Amino acid sequence: MKPLLLALAITLAVSGCATTTTSPTGRKQTVGAVSQEQLNQLGEQAFAQAKAQTPQSTNATQTAYVRCVVGALTRQLAPEWQQGGWEVALFQKDEPNAFALPGGKVGVYTGIFKVATNQDQLAAVIGHEIGHVVARHHDERITKQMEAQTIVGLAGAIAGAKYGSGIGNAVSQYGAAGAQTLFLLPNSRQQESEADIIGQQMMAKAGFDPRQAVNLWQNMAALDSSRPPTFLSTHPDPQSRLAELSQRAGGLMPTYQQAQASGLRPRCG
Repeated sequence: MKPLLLALAITLAVSGCATTTTSPTGRKQTVGAVSQEQLNQLGEQAFAQAKAQTPQSTNATQTAYVRCVVGALTRQLAPEWQQGGWEVALFQKDEPNAFALPGGKVGVYTGIFKVATNQDQLAAVIGHEIGHVVARHHDERITKQMEAQTIVGLAGAIAGAKYGSGIGNAVSQYGAAGAQTLFLLPNSRQQESEADIIGQQMMAKAGFDPRQAVNLWQNMAALDSSRPPTFLSTHPDPQSRLAELSQRAGGLMPTYQQAQASGLRPRCG
């Protein structure tokens, strides 16, 4: 009974910390298993680890270019997301990728220049990654993973107490796989779509052409033609994503044009 009681206690503790809130797009989300301060610390630790493990680019021009785009985007954020500024690192790595972390950290791999061929496309990538931070996706992921782990552990403990440890271990093993496929991965696809929305809005407000987000993901799709099945992917289907980005770009043109008219005309590179 001790494992059962422990699993139940952890489940109650996690559910007691979690709260339901509204994301920037109006979606209901569950967050709160860790505090914002803890999230920032985790982000700082992960960023320090990335800098320790991956060499940073010595190309001063490209580094300044990336920092210019990040600065233009983050100036459009709410004040609470600008406190302490945003630290930027350009990593010497051929992978076309970028990331943003709680605590105001942005990492970009030099391989991104293979697909982001101008400043607007680079803004689409970075805006998408910053969108994950401002939508509290890291908090949401941690909260849901903790909930899934405790629920699976509780089910395993109940099965083990009734049918023996072998059955209990099997329930935990297959339950974890089911949670990953049916619960955690679909949520991640939802987050990716939401980050697309936030990032495209952000780039338009900053004076970057939102239509270039479509070109960016076209370049991405052309570079990586091999994908896992949609139901096992953490990213939306490419064709659906392109259609949504294209449709949204038309609605964001007035925002972009207003930004340009007000003097927001980034000249990063």
